[in-house]
Amino acid sequence: MLNKSMSRSRAVLLVGCLLAGVLSACSPSGSDPHPAANGGYLAQQTVDWALHGNNPAETRYSDLDQINQDTVNDLKVAWFADIESRSLRGVEATPIVIDGVMYVSGPWSVVLALDARTGETLWAYDPEVEGATARKACCDVVNRGVAVADGKVLLGALDGRLIALDQQSGSVVWQTQTTDLEKSYTITGAPRVIGDKVIIGNGGGEYGVRGYVTAYDLETGTQVWRFYTVPGNPEDGFESAAMKMAAETWTGEWWKHGGGGTAWDSFAYDPELDLLYVGTGNGSPWNVSVRSPGGGDNLFLSSIVAVRPDTGEYVWHFQTTPEDQWDYTATQHMILADLEIDGAIRKVIMQAPKNGFFYVIDRETGAFISGQNYVPVSWTTGLDPETGRPDILPEARYSAAETQKDTPFLGMPSPGGGHNWHPMSFNPETGLVYFAAMEMPYGYIALDAEDFSYTDKAWNTGEDYARFSMPEDPEIRAQIRSMMKGYLLAWDPVAQKEVWRHPLATPWNGGTLSTAGGLVFQGNGEGYFNAFDAATGKKMWEQQLSSGVVAAPVTYAIGDEQYVSVAIGWGGVLPLNLGEPLKRGVPPAVNRVVTFKLGGEGELPLETAAAFELDPPESIASAEVISAGRTAYHKSCWMCHGDSGVNNSSVPNLRYSRTLGDPEIFNAFVLGGIAEARGMPNFSDNLTPDDAEVIRAYLVRRANDLKNNPEMP
Repeated sequence: MLNKSMSRSRAVLLVGCLLAGVLSACSPSGSDPHPAANGGYLAQQTVDWALHGNNPAETRYSDLDQINQDTVNDLKVAWFADIESRSLRGVEATPIVIDGVMYVSGPWSVVLALDARTGETLWAYDPEVEGATARKACCDVVNRGVAVADGKVLLGALDGRLIALDQQSGSVVWQTQTTDLEKSYTITGAPRVIGDKVIIGNGGGEYGVRGYVTAYDLETGTQVWRFYTVPGNPEDGFESAAMKMAAETWTGEWWKHGGGGTAWDSFAYDPELDLLYVGTGNGSPWNVSVRSPGGGDNLFLSSIVAVRPDTGEYVWHFQTTPEDQWDYTATQHMILADLEIDGAIRKVIMQAPKNGFFYVIDRETGAFISGQNYVPVSWTTGLDPETGRPDILPEARYSAAETQKDTPFLGMPSPGGGHNWHPMSFNPETGLVYFAAMEMPYGYIALDAEDFSYTDKAWNTGEDYARFSMPEDPEIRAQIRSMMKGYLLAWDPVAQKEVWRHPLATPWNGGTLSTAGGLVFQGNGEGYFNAFDAATGKKMWEQQLSSGVVAAPVTYAIGDEQYVSVAIGWGGVLPLNLGEPLKRGVPPAVNRVVTFKLGGEGELPLETAAAFELDPPESIASAEVISAGRTAYHKSCWMCHGDSGVNNSSVPNLRYSRTLGDPEIFNAFVLGGIAEARGMPNFSDNLTPDDAEVIRAYLVRRANDLKNNPEMP
């Protein structure tokens, strides 16, 4: 049996119409949603996985149940397919499956069309993004997936292009540049299609950009509308009444630093209300004393914003983190549902953004319904029960002049969030939301405003790079590491409480899928793909995949067989930036898609990433040179090669680099750009040979630290 009827005593999914599995066929005026018994709206569940979140409500729930608690132990590999690109990097894509074909993206925005029954490659497309673009990407050269509609595969490429490919051949139908190439914009999120429009946002909040969301004509790629998420220079006039309103919550000359608010991941659509929900990002820079020195909420940073998908007209907003200065984005996955709350059915939108609180918001009006912290928080005493506004602690305002300290504010959550981009899922039978949560402290410490130097070619956060990184004493690092944890969390959004958790070895883990088979699927940093009992959290099944998993799985059916599939490739912001808590994470030896079915007969080869010999030259530089190198390293290098030279990804761990003993070869990489095509930027525009030499001396010292203490990460 592939499907079963679903009772929903507490929760009803809303997704309206879903014709032929393609959202472009769904229009609020042209089709009838299916009313549920209690007045909500049900998804037309299909055997495909045709939309990013499986339906417009983004629930990532499937009513397929052939794979269930009784049969899951017979789940075996059906097939796997490698994702070829110029380098091994993070894989974050949700595959799309329509009519027996899977469309999946990989590092550097490559796209594959695969036979969803066998894994055979039908076509492949490489947009040939320039390697130098990696410098603009805060968090790896990843891509979270494509959309498929009207015979086209829609791709947002890392370099800001929106590309329409022919669904049958993979050839380019049209492409349009959605961003200013002179600025450090990127696209890593998946497009959404609503009617005859393609919706796409962008990233770059750490690099001094102004966020916006744009709709393009599905047929031609022509821009239809653009909604800015933060105001620009008032002297240039405001694009809308919404921007005029938002500008009243800013002070100073914020537009000189971009402002931020980039919509780099999450969208959801309610076809009944005809509302598009946009999750927005952090301020640019983080440092409020630079960005908005007179204070203010800084709309629409860290907000859920509802707009009309036909026009981009603003309807309402809810700001999760006013005056954001902690990188507490609200770009995390949003889910729509109809929940029974206090005896009445409420149309809600649910989100667990970075700031550590789980929110239930009225999706018709934006009114706050409830919120509760799902991880420990140190920046606020809690939320106002009427408005949802946080009571921010004075010491948390670390970048305000009157509270500037010589020691960091220990923030919980960290900029990585209590939950990051990894998609959640909602099961209407259990009434629970499942997501990857993490606990990590972070030492926030700001530069004085007068010391801030704007650049759009490096991280532009306004943090004091010389002091925010982790101490290098192994004992202190071990203590900090012991404070960091990750787990799969099952959350009751009505009661606003944890129901169960499953501890995980690292803080950085994959998105989730829940099914009518009573299961929750998730991959983790140790390389395991697991199935859990959706009601209790008991582990029911596992498979080692040879790489840490961050992407979310999908399920689909062909004929009388149900499949479960996940794309693998350890990467993203934490493996790049922060190797310390990820010691047990598994860097990829290969990027691939792995697919399972009951009684599968495929064989999955277990791969091992190449090992490198640690053989550094003797460290002879003075303490002064090493200190200068530490500062220079954390200005230009740490975001890819890790805090204090410690990373856990496929990007080279520089302590093992064979270039450390030869300044000329080292400079050829850092200043000569000989590896730029593979993503190693040329830093000759903002690093001098003297800078490169002190960085090399610092890395030689860090390599010798590791040689002398092999137990450190």
